[in-house]
Amino acid sequence: MNRLVYLIFCVLSASQIFAQKDSLQLGDNYAEDQIYASISYAQFFKQPVGVSKSGFSYSISTGFMKDVILNQKGSFSFAVGVGYGFDFFNHNIEVREINDETIFATAVGTSSNTFKSHNLEFPFELRWRTSNAIKYDFWRIYAGVKFLYNMSHKFGFIEDNKSFSYKNLSAFSKLQYGLTLSAGYDVFNINIFYGLTPIFDSAEPAMDTSVLKFGLIFYIL
Repeated sequence: MNRLVYLIFCVLSASQIFAQKDSLQLGDNYAEDQIYASISYAQFFKQPVGVSKSGFSYSISTGFMKDVILNQKGSFSFAVGVGYGFDFFNHNIEVREINDETIFATAVGTSSNTFKSHNLEFPFELRWRTSNAIKYDFWRIYAGVKFLYNMSHKFGFIEDNKSFSYKNLSAFSKLQYGLTLSAGYDVFNINIFYGLTPIFDSAEPAMDTSVLKFGLIFYIL
């Protein structure tokens, strides 16, 4: 019964939203509040000398953006959001945590060398688009910065048929940020995240490894 009431509430709410959209006239003051979802190919960059690029790695994220228009036409706006992101990396760095100290080495003789991360996302964007109050298919360019707060992470690898895993390393940077760019038409848009902060605050030896992601992002009104 509770599920039925919840379903009816969702349907009525969605109907009300679309009814409001349909009642808008060209030139009306409006905003593009959106749910977003992205899937990206991911890589570590600024790796130590001698460390090869990561294997196939990916990132997925989803969240909500609140849009605040900056002109009557609605072609320029500022947006702020909150979301969740998951990263999975196949990489070539051996990571260990010994006596609360994070130790790195080039992975030799290891297999299934992975890194998994769960993050809260806080994106901020300046937006340009060719939409208006009654036009939903349009070109867009959104640029901004995204802050990531790490909730949990784990490095793991297999060596000599033994599994090793290390969670929430002391040297890992819990707060990271990077530049973002999204551009495209209608639903399908390219998306880039360029990390500006190393993923490790301190390490032995020192590392400046950051994250680069590029893929697709979908916006749902």
